[in-house]
Amino acid sequence: MSVRPLVVKIGGEVVGSGEAAVLAADLKVLIDGGARIAIVHGGGPQATELQKKLGLPTQQIAGRRVTDAATLDVMKMVLAGKLNVDLCATLTAAGVKPVGLHGASGLVVQAVRRPPKPYPNAGPDPVDLGLVGDVTGFNLRLLETLWTAGYVPVIACLGADAEGGVFNINADLVGNQLAAALEAERLFLVTSTPGVLKDVNDPASRITRLSCAEARAAIKDGTVTGGMIPKLEEAMAVLEQGVGAIHILGKLGKGDLVRAVREPGSVGTTLY
Repeated sequence: MSVRPLVVKIGGEVVGSGEAAVLAADLKVLIDGGARIAIVHGGGPQATELQKKLGLPTQQIAGRRVTDAATLDVMKMVLAGKLNVDLCATLTAAGVKPVGLHGASGLVVQAVRRPPKPYPNAGPDPVDLGLVGDVTGFNLRLLETLWTAGYVPVIACLGADAEGGVFNINADLVGNQLAAALEAERLFLVTSTPGVLKDVNDPASRITRLSCAEARAAIKDGTVTGGMIPKLEEAMAVLEQGVGAIHILGKLGKGDLVRAVREPGSVGTTLY
């Protein structure tokens, strides 16, 4: 297997399900085969649930969460707290050696606050998403140190700056940018959907392979909607930066991740 790293981004809906243990077992197989893997995870559904319990409103614009100070506190508790711990525990049970991180851990994810800007399907005016960050860099030396010692970095999607600022960042964006910075062989986006679908209500309509041109056309004609739009847009932006391919996966069974590595297109949608 190539020494170029693999980046695996795991959605919050997967972290909190039984799929996490299945995924952990597959990751152990890949690591035993010589793969260097970095894991990035989100936690959107759990954050929304906690906000409801706390009586905090959840606001999204064009599939992106608006983050005020109270919402950022929720993201810290959910992402760098419960979910990171639970995912590391699941990986440990599978024989993997995880190290839980977030943006402020050695500035592993460096970020600045995103300025207001327009978003597709959100009108012409610039939108301020609040305490949301854009990635400016990564502490790749820290990741190299962990890999050399046999550990797997597990990164919660929070960014930080040198002045102590912390920012909420979409996990797909962190995964994409990390894959680009590492010139990763592959980036795997593990979600709740089985890939890009022609019909969102029909899993059998999965598109196995999708070029960037085809993806843009699918967004334009309305085939792709909702949260899949920013997922594809941000994925396409990094393919030109040296990432070999991006795999959008979901509902993984035993061996599916290993099969996706060895037989691209057999599981989910491969974006190229």
